[in-house]
Amino acid sequence: MKRLVVVSAGLSVPSSTRLLADLLGEAAEQALGARGDEVDLTYLELRPLAHALADHLLTGFPTGELAEALERVKRADGLIVVTPVFSASYSGLFKTFFDVLETGALDGTPVLIAATAGSARHSLVLDHALRPLFAYLHAVVVPTGVFAASEDFGEAATGGSADLHKRIERAAAELAALVDVTGPAPAAPRRLVEDEFEHPTDFAELLRRASDGPPQY
Repeated sequence: MKRLVVVSAGLSVPSSTRLLADLLGEAAEQALGARGDEVDLTYLELRPLAHALADHLLTGFPTGELAEALERVKRADGLIVVTPVFSASYSGLFKTFFDVLETGALDGTPVLIAATAGSARHSLVLDHALRPLFAYLHAVVVPTGVFAASEDFGEAATGGSADLHKRIERAAAELAALVDVTGPAPAAPRRLVEDEFEHPTDFAELLRRASDGPPQY
């Protein structure tokens, strides 16, 4: 069973961001199914978690639905992340969610990045904002990102333009291939405060080093 999580940061209802998330989720589920995989597909809307995210920033502890959402992302075999574009970058809500993820939670996890905006002028957000963010989080970013402008959703009968569907299918196929061969990497062991004091340097040794003076070059 492959666990696939779709994270959508749309703020309006209905939302083009959620529409793109639905299309990507369905395409990825079909792509994994074609490879013989059973899929546990979960959609996470960040809008209802906004207050819980703000509380987490202040307290350092996730609660309720937010704690569940973070755990689902941590356990996912693959992620699809979709954000609206604000000020030439991802939204604050989107960034906050990934800010509060546990360190190492996305290590080695395949991630398909996607974004929506009113104009195609914002399409560079994929490579200039989203790709660097998930590379920093040590995720494996799918080669093909998906950007959808307002005109891409013009064909209501099909849920989007033919070109958009081609990009979705290609990105979904790439994600499915990565999910099959990778999945989350084992988390690195965490160092505790106690570990730092396990082998302390003797105070007399510290004094001796100080009396020797700085190294000579």
